[in-house]
Amino acid sequence: METVELLLDADTERRVQRVWNHLAAIGQPSQEHHGHPTNRPHLTLASVDSLTTSAAESLRALLGSPDCPAVLDGLVRFSGRAHVLAWRVRPVAELLGLHSAVHDALRGAGSEPAHPLLRPGDWQPHITLGRSRGPAWQLPDEQLLPLESRGPVHGRFSAARTYDARTRTTTCLSSERDT
Repeated sequence: METVELLLDADTERRVQRVWNHLAAIGQPSQEHHGHPTNRPHLTLASVDSLTTSAAESLRALLGSPDCPAVLDGLVRFSGRAHVLAWRVRPVAELLGLHSAVHDALRGAGSEPAHPLLRPGDWQPHITLGRSRGPAWQLPDEQLLPLESRGPVHGRFSAARTYDARTRTTTCLSSERDT
């Protein structure tokens, strides 16, 4: 499985990482504890079983220099095989347009999007703050977000990458180096 992801500008990424730090400091599951070198705040746009060379080229053309609003506003919790606490990303028109264009580019280049919850119309854009195998984050939202992170946080999505779950590696799609 390979995913297509947007990355935040440096200031907004630091704000997300401060929330990760806050969650860890108050004893809650946090992405801060995920030690893999590819771990950084991101927004998943699509996933495919395998990314064709043609699809990768189409994505580089589309996401070579993304500049899209990132409005983080409110917490959302997902449950299933894993429980997730996430910062909701407002689905502004520019983001929805880019999301749809990525899915069109993947289909047009022979890499059919695989995950049904990432399809246009079903997608709930979010930045993961923490994951847990069982129920967690029973505290009120106000305690889970530090004071400076309550209310909308305005930033930008400024880079893009792919993540290959088989090899646990990323490939930069834009002019920003993915570290």
